[in-house]
Amino acid sequence: MQMKEMMSLVEHLDELRTRIIRILIAIILTLLVGFAFAQKILLFLKQTPPATTITWHVFSPMDGIRIYMLIAFAISLTLTLPFILYQLWAFVKKGLTKEEQTATLRYIPYTCLCFLIGVAFGYFIVFPMCMKFTIGITENLGLTQTYGVSQYFSFMFNIILPLSLAFELPIVVMFLTKLRLLNPKLLHKVRRYAYLILIITASLISPPDLISHLMVAIPLFALYEISILLSRVVDNRHTKKSNSPHVELGIS
Repeated sequence: MQMKEMMSLVEHLDELRTRIIRILIAIILTLLVGFAFAQKILLFLKQTPPATTITWHVFSPMDGIRIYMLIAFAISLTLTLPFILYQLWAFVKKGLTKEEQTATLRYIPYTCLCFLIGVAFGYFIVFPMCMKFTIGITENLGLTQTYGVSQYFSFMFNIILPLSLAFELPIVVMFLTKLRLLNPKLLHKVRRYAYLILIITASLISPPDLISHLMVAIPLFALYEISILLSRVVDNRHTKKSNSPHVELGIS
């Protein structure tokens, strides 16, 4: 029995290694695409507000290369995301039922879509708002605006990345509800704590004023409420299916 369990563990580790190798190969290949388009993306960002009103500077010989690599890797990760999610699904699917396998596979396109929506919301709405606030403070203090390109992109990614992950909340909740790890009642019960966490998140990635907090917090609240609604839909479908006569009689 122990030998069989050991063989099973070895097989799982071997499959995990295979999946990771495939993901790394995909990242390397798409990284070449990223290198090809990194300069064009950088020029696009420079011609898009709020970058149009400022001048980027480099404070280290490696700043230019670092940003070039960062943009190429961001492109690579975005292109590879569906493949990464598929490999994760393929690794865990043996532990799922046929129905769960089909259902979770369908979540992959929506996960990517929500991620892109989060990126767009962060870059075109929240990030310009944050930059406008910080530039205003700088001007009021009579300081000279000198922005390092490395610091600029670090500030931008620190805002966009948390929002992109937050926009995955409805899909994650649907997935966990499908696996019976979450339910609408539990989400209702912890709503006040979830709202507190979302308020803290909004305050960390937005300028320290009430309007900015609300502009970030309200979409996060909406995402949570949408998550509860979607969880209720998934839970009701599962309940109806469990209570159907075919399931009770054991008929497939």
